[in-house]
Amino acid sequence: MTASLEAGAPVVTPTVRAFIRHRRTWIVIAAVLVIGALLVLAIQGGARQPGAPLAPDNPGPAGAKALVEVLRDHGVTVTEARALDAALDAADGTATVLLYDEYGLLDDDRLTELAEAAERLVVVEPGFTALETLAPGIRFAGAASGPLDEVACDLGPAESAGSLSDGQRLVTVDEGAADAGWEGCFRDGEFGFAVANGPSSAGGDLTIVGATTVFANETITGAGNAALAIGLTGVTDELVWYLPGPADVDAADAPTLGELTPGWVSPVMVLAIVVVIVAGVWQGRRFGPLVVERLPVHVPAGETSEGRARMYARTASRTHALDQLRMGTIRRIARVLRLPRSADVDQVTDAAARATGRDGASVHRLLVGALPANDRELVDLANDLARLEAEVHRTLDPRAAAPRASGSAHAAEHPDRDDPTGRRP
Repeated sequence: MTASLEAGAPVVTPTVRAFIRHRRTWIVIAAVLVIGALLVLAIQGGARQPGAPLAPDNPGPAGAKALVEVLRDHGVTVTEARALDAALDAADGTATVLLYDEYGLLDDDRLTELAEAAERLVVVEPGFTALETLAPGIRFAGAASGPLDEVACDLGPAESAGSLSDGQRLVTVDEGAADAGWEGCFRDGEFGFAVANGPSSAGGDLTIVGATTVFANETITGAGNAALAIGLTGVTDELVWYLPGPADVDAADAPTLGELTPGWVSPVMVLAIVVVIVAGVWQGRRFGPLVVERLPVHVPAGETSEGRARMYARTASRTHALDQLRMGTIRRIARVLRLPRSADVDQVTDAAARATGRDGASVHRLLVGALPANDRELVDLANDLARLEAEVHRTLDPRAAAPRASGSAHAAEHPDRDDPTGRRP
């Protein structure tokens, strides 16, 4: 016990190296995730082109700043509009309006209102709604097979261009549209046309251009793309470059989730819910009553004593350790002397003094009063408690008389030897 109290306990606080070693798997996983996220951000940032597609102020490959600057150098006033009201105010019945509705934000009413306000309207890469509303009889026909050099129409800008580069999208003109005055330009065999021109519903001039290739910075210099783009947008002194934005979306007209989902989704979801409930009722089991099971737990007394001794030594709790020893000694002495459970410390002290013949004050000091100033005094008090308890046992056990006398005689013969009993406190 002395060695346990005097020897220092090992350090239990983990070091930084130990912390990293025990958690190196999670640290590696976190590092891989962080590096992967940074790579994705870098790739997306490098691949994403700056600015909006076909925006008049976008100098990137998909922008149209090159065309706009050329038009302004030739005296054309270019006004950028990101909302329908701004486009209608700028059109003023005489300006050319270029419409590129990338996400199909405009509905039938807004498209019709724009066509009525514009004297000349150029629609670039229209969606299905735009074709149905502005140019009935004009249909999509896929992508062109390559560069186009067959003008096949009397449109002035198309004749000036002469040919178009690769990357065009085609439309077809049916008989009804042809009878209404529509004609196609830049034929791709029997597949369709890259450009279609005809009258709008309000009597103005309407031109459908199948792809943005004609206007984009990246491809405008190919073949006759620039000539066609300048011819279509530079006819008048004013050009309204209209790219619809979020302000043109009517939330009331937006389709609901039920309208967007296919008709078979709801019945399948209901069926799946019913199947899950039925399976739960079929395979489910009712919880039975709680069962209390006594698990065998065995802790060697030596380990318990050593663990407490190390804990008390680490915190220098000599008084607490002595209190534990005293409580155990008092409890065992009271049990040996057949004292009631209600007996207090004074009663146990008086009974122990009478049984051993010791002075009551010394016994009381040993069991209650004495306080250790250091580890050595704590060990001495622990040994004194063990001797007191042993004396109580010997005085009440008749069988201990003979060994006691024999031991006394043996001790008298060998006064240098320690106590031969070898008892541990």
